[in-house]
Amino acid sequence: MHGTSAGELGTMSSLSGSELPIALPEVSERFEQDCEWCVARVDGEWREFRFHDYDRLYRVEGLYERVFYDILRCASPPVVRRHLERELRGAGVSGERLRALDLGAGNGIMGRELASLGAQAVVGIDIIPEAAEAAERDRPGTYLDYYVVDMTDLDDEIRSALAGHRFNCLTCVAALGFGDIPPKAFSEAFNLVEPGGWIAFNIKEEFLEGNGHPSGFARLIGTAVADGTLDIRVQERYRHRDATNGDPIHYMAMVGLKRRDMEHPPA
Repeated sequence: MHGTSAGELGTMSSLSGSELPIALPEVSERFEQDCEWCVARVDGEWREFRFHDYDRLYRVEGLYERVFYDILRCASPPVVRRHLERELRGAGVSGERLRALDLGAGNGIMGRELASLGAQAVVGIDIIPEAAEAAERDRPGTYLDYYVVDMTDLDDEIRSALAGHRFNCLTCVAALGFGDIPPKAFSEAFNLVEPGGWIAFNIKEEFLEGNGHPSGFARLIGTAVADGTLDIRVQERYRHRDATNGDPIHYMAMVGLKRRDMEHPPA
């Protein structure tokens, strides 16, 4: 654990107010991003949480923000929102015109950023019910609707309901790759946005390196940009958050305009 041994956890975690006591692995230990973990003192006992076990994280009120925003200094929602806001302003478009689909919505952090732009309507989508429950608990009223669905397996009823919102904006923040949202899920959401709509997302920079990257996003995004499906207006490398050992994790923030529907990647 950072700066302490397992036997010292109780003393290192004495925090005030509603902050949850958290301990991270030793700084000398380095983990792949999808294998990072922490321990948190919940209901009087220390429990281990893998960062990509979102269902477990969301069940504990305040844990997600405590780990990713307070401790690991995640900057992505405001970074993506700022770039989107700047492009809207440059195009003479008011944020109040946005009808946004927030893919991988989680407990509503990006949804709240869209609300700060004055978005006309924001609809959330996530694959786990714990995310929808956490959004209602943590940020009630942020979403007009919130769908718990698998975007790679939409039924006709849900597809019709989503299409009825006539989205002119898609956001997807801190959710692409690692199997959480595969390329086909992103392309399905992309195709729910009207041509001329705004696409704002972020992705780990290495996922865009070479068409052969196993995540599939380098090929998907690269092809969409090359054939004019997606007109990229902003592409910025920035520090997404810290790793548990303190190293910076860099992502690419991207904002563009949809020109036409995207071809779905091979299954």
